[in-house]
Amino acid sequence: MGSDTTPTGTGWVYHDDFLRHNAAIDHPERPDRLRAIHQGLIDNGLLQELQQVSIEPLDDSEIMRVHTREYLATVDSSENRYLDPDTYVGEGSPSIARLAAGGVVAAARAVWNGSLRNAFGTIRPPGHHALWDRAMGFCLFNNIAIAACAIQADDRRAKVMILDWDVHHGNGTQAIFYEDSAVLYTSLHQYPFYPGTGAATEVGRAMGNGYTANVPLPAGSGDTEFLAAMETLLNDHGVTFAPDILLISCGFDAHRLDPLAGLEVSTDAFGEATRMAVRFADEICQGRLVSVLEGGYSTQVLAEAGAVHVRELLNASMGKTE
Repeated sequence: MGSDTTPTGTGWVYHDDFLRHNAAIDHPERPDRLRAIHQGLIDNGLLQELQQVSIEPLDDSEIMRVHTREYLATVDSSENRYLDPDTYVGEGSPSIARLAAGGVVAAARAVWNGSLRNAFGTIRPPGHHALWDRAMGFCLFNNIAIAACAIQADDRRAKVMILDWDVHHGNGTQAIFYEDSAVLYTSLHQYPFYPGTGAATEVGRAMGNGYTANVPLPAGSGDTEFLAAMETLLNDHGVTFAPDILLISCGFDAHRLDPLAGLEVSTDAFGEATRMAVRFADEICQGRLVSVLEGGYSTQVLAEAGAVHVRELLNASMGKTE
């Protein structure tokens, strides 16, 4: 199952085409988000340490492990219009979304097969709100769910844990795996807040009962609450599940400077959260960890927290973890 050797190297998923996904009017999910992360990696001397993952648009057959054929047709026929009040399809967005999904799947497979220790996907559009059959919350295709399904298609024994620390609950990812016992979906998020899901009572259904775990945090929660929630999800749920790979829906919008939310998390706490995730992956998953950008709408935060996050992934790939 996967590689039995200890791989090295941190992969980086990026393509200039991700900058072309753009609304006709000003929108918080904008190309400057990736430009900020890119510049932060350069300014901190990290970009040269990363191994860029070769990516291609994902074939529709892989996307349809998660999304319906009818939904793909809707996305393809919706250029230059909104699919909901928040979620736009710009010129070229359908192919860009396929490229983003392809990048996440390529990174997950590289980590799974032992070509890389871990990886970070700086992609657009994000994914964790997207449902089987509709767009939502800036998201077109559910990239992390597609990657989880790709790993399980390659190895049906694979157990996947998804850790979602975006400030908004990943309702799409939760719904996709709500009756699945081979994927553990875990989330910490502001609650009550958009999209309205993510109560602690939401724990899965049927075969998936007990394979969803939510830690809702009230507005104003800061580092202490955020890191305690991380501890709960990793140690109380993750250790018991014992996944083979850890996938992170990595939003930076729980930061106190984010303009769209109400948590008070610091940049340092994102560094500690990353270290906690890395330690968990080292102890449980043979180090296999793939992080995928979701939200985060302050360019300052994206530059700073993105660099902190990547530095910890690089430290792990070089054996410098605590």
